[in-house]
Amino acid sequence: MSAPFPPSPPLYSLVAWPPEALDTWLRRTQERLNVRAFGVPHLNLRAPFQTDLRTTELVAAFREVLRGEGPFEVRVRGWKRVPHVIFLECELDAQLADLHARALRVGPSSRAPHDGEQYIPHLTLALGLLPWAEDEVWEQVRGLVPPVQAFTVNVLSLTREERGEVQELHTFPLDGGQPEERAAVGTGGAVV
Repeated sequence: MSAPFPPSPPLYSLVAWPPEALDTWLRRTQERLNVRAFGVPHLNLRAPFQTDLRTTELVAAFREVLRGEGPFEVRVRGWKRVPHVIFLECELDAQLADLHARALRVGPSSRAPHDGEQYIPHLTLALGLLPWAEDEVWEQVRGLVPPVQAFTVNVLSLTREERGEVQELHTFPLDGGQPEERAAVGTGGAVV
């Protein structure tokens, strides 16, 4: 009898959630095309990473990195395709690039190859596409126009994936250092 594999460390991520209209549209499109991504639609500000920091230390580190950060706008550029993946690419403006760079300073932690200079903000529609299905899905997707061309992010969430389950650990309101309360879930208004 072989020994069981030790559990792998959890993966953490810092994400923004799309507004309801875009979230619903992406989920319905996935269902119609019979494709999936990892978890519900989200925009990674930092790709999944591992760390030895305890949850409280991780929350404190991100709180410090995000101190004074206000709401920001994400503009949807359009569909993009890379091997086995189709996604909605978002514009990497100066504010989003700076926020990504600051999120990478939290550690010690692992770093994904598509972070840093390779970072492309996006909302994944299909992940793990088989080669024979890629062209077919691409043909059905490339002419689709999302219902939202831009949206405002008012909160970011620290998530943890463990054993296939994604949990939201902490929500960081982006209040620009103001003491006002913000909703713990959602991303605010959308621009059509």
